[in-house]
Amino acid sequence: MSDTSCASAHGDSSEGVGVDQVATVVAVFASPVAAHLLHIARRLGWRTALVEPDPDRVVEEVRAEADQIVTGADTLRLADADVVVTDHHRAELGVVLRDALEGQARWVGVMGNPRHEGPHVAALRELGVSDEQVRSVHRPIGLDIGSKRPPEIALSTMAGLLADRSGRAGGFP
Repeated sequence: MSDTSCASAHGDSSEGVGVDQVATVVAVFASPVAAHLLHIARRLGWRTALVEPDPDRVVEEVRAEADQIVTGADTLRLADADVVVTDHHRAELGVVLRDALEGQARWVGVMGNPRHEGPHVAALRELGVSDEQVRSVHRPIGLDIGSKRPPEIALSTMAGLLADRSGRAGGFP
């Protein structure tokens, strides 16, 4: 008899591998990366949600992959959710991140270049968010696989979240 991982890979097992319970990923801001992130998460069996303050930005590609679409993170149950901000140039960045942190999300991350301080730092400090909470926001996000295009960034992000939920560092052993 094969192990669970092997049986699952061959379609011989209904047991999941990795995450023990249904996880939730919340993409913040409708974007090409958000569409791919939600798509991959759904295929992994995760619940999906989109936070988009401007409903006019929600295109069909994103709408089709989100189980839930809301205009603010404060309207979601975030405990044990992974929140991924897919655009760090939006004016609503600070408010959405503050609400995600106050909602006690399991993991909060912002896409962006790690070589300079992200705009989320100033946005959160301006809202009075503690330095400890600001430091808890992950940046960069995802596994370092050289991703450049939206589907690759989404794949790297979901792989990183799966590794984190499974207590793994990611990468090869």
